[in-house]
Amino acid sequence: MFLKAEQIVSGQAGRAYANIDGRNQELLYLKSIDATVTKRKTAVRTLGHTGDQYKAAGWSGKGKMVIYYMTTLFREQMLQYMKSGKDSYFDIVVINEDDNAGAGRQTVVLKNCNLDSVVLAKLNVEADNLDEEVSFTFDGAEILDSFS
Repeated sequence: MFLKAEQIVSGQAGRAYANIDGRNQELLYLKSIDATVTKRKTAVRTLGHTGDQYKAAGWSGKGKMVIYYMTTLFREQMLQYMKSGKDSYFDIVVINEDDNAGAGRQTVVLKNCNLDSVVLAKLNVEADNLDEEVSFTFDGAEILDSFS
């Protein structure tokens, strides 16, 4: 038995939404999104063992989106923080669903996303299409649907 090419989930087969201030915004301009959880570990030294051992001591969630440069949504959130100090937190829902792959659907919610950096203005005479990278952190996650 082996994995067949038609079983692999396409990177284009899916959707993403941001829930900002109670409004769902479909991220139609999304090119890619990656969200990674990193476990924080502390080194533990014990008698009778010459090497370090490691114990989990928490985690951090970081992500980045590459989007087409055609929305002010994230710039507006950053400007609000710059002008008033009022920060915003939002959830991002990422759905992978490739009907041709047979893996089913996976839905992941990234909780309490908070922007790290956004591009405020951009021009590029060499670019046919402008895009931008938006980095963020998150402090929770849920898997609502799992691949079958």
